[in-house]
Amino acid sequence: MKLTLVGAGSTYTPELVDGLIRRRQDLPVETLSLMDIDKERLTTVGSFVKRMVDASGESLNIEMHTQSCDAIVGADFVVTQIRVGGQLWRDLDCKLAMEHGLIGQETTGFAGFAKAIRTIPPILEICKTMREAAPDAWLINFTNPSGIITEAIARHGRVRAIGLCNVPINMKLEAARALGVPANEISLDYIGLNHLSWIRKVHWLGKDVTDQALTIAASSMQKNISGTPATPKLAEALSMVPSPYLKYFYRPDASIAEQKSSPKTRAEEVMEIEAELMRIYKDPAVVSKPPALAKRGGAHYSTVSIDIMSSVYNDSGKVEIVDIPHAGAVDGFPASSVMEIPAVIDATGAHPIHIGSIEPEIRGLMHQVKAYEELTIEAAVTHSYNRALLALINNPLVQDAGKAERLLDALVESKRASLR
Repeated sequence: MKLTLVGAGSTYTPELVDGLIRRRQDLPVETLSLMDIDKERLTTVGSFVKRMVDASGESLNIEMHTQSCDAIVGADFVVTQIRVGGQLWRDLDCKLAMEHGLIGQETTGFAGFAKAIRTIPPILEICKTMREAAPDAWLINFTNPSGIITEAIARHGRVRAIGLCNVPINMKLEAARALGVPANEISLDYIGLNHLSWIRKVHWLGKDVTDQALTIAASSMQKNISGTPATPKLAEALSMVPSPYLKYFYRPDASIAEQKSSPKTRAEEVMEIEAELMRIYKDPAVVSKPPALAKRGGAHYSTVSIDIMSSVYNDSGKVEIVDIPHAGAVDGFPASSVMEIPAVIDATGAHPIHIGSIEPEIRGLMHQVKAYEELTIEAAVTHSYNRALLALINNPLVQDAGKAERLLDALVESKRASLR
């Protein structure tokens, strides 16, 4: 089996390789093809993961490529984790949003739009390469904003694809810890879009323990209100557990105040973390995933990605929460709309579990954000300034037409987006 990792110069890569080493019986990869356009980063990370593999005693052939066609040919799985413009452009996007009194966060609001608008074209080029060089391969997308990117692939990529995010597994693990039970005994009634999702029900060994989970969640919110996505009263009114990213939608004023009070942006913090990690990766004495990698974020990325690929490879029929077209599982949305929902994963793909109607208290926000996502994809594919402007005006974290125009003009002028 051949697995290709596009964007392999990422500091996340050792996390995935560590998982591949530990779970060879679940996913017996024979060739790991690492691809990145940044040769220096690719060499540093690639050399490090080779040492990891050698130290483990496992037999895994590692290739390194700077051209996607060379890396993808003959692949069974292609994992995408690209960041166009790197952390520097992320930082510029977030600071531009903050200068206009908006939230600066790389997957939501204006910065999420900017990242998506420049990421969709190269992702679709990767899809084109897959159609030519590995037509039967599965694309596993981890590139943010994952929901928009996965929907762009579903609409225009013409490859077999599943999007993933580590938020669902982190929420599941947190629920299990709070309840004091093993995570594999927990199942979630989970609904939403990527980074806009809710747990509606929690079941432990088939028993509904939602009330208990909500009580624990409310207590946690009361103790740490500054870092929670909802106030205790809102959580009680919802009777759902909101995902962490909903703090930007439910508590934008508090989120903006928090960003203003921080001496550094998250991108600046990550750049420092990555510089430290790259120094560690260059040390020939280091042969295992360093503890410092935990500061980078992306916890359990390898777990969820390998779970999904293993379920496809082994035709296991396990239930995972993924980003896929819901195919009629969710009422009130086009069947082609990508949702973050539970699905049965087997050799033929991801099969959504029926959800039905969505409560009005979350349905309106989902509809608005989905409209923004659709317009963003259209703008990226057609390079249309007008569709991009409408996308931003439909984004709940932007909306203001004057700000949207100024932000978009600044983005185009900086050449961080190609629109006409």
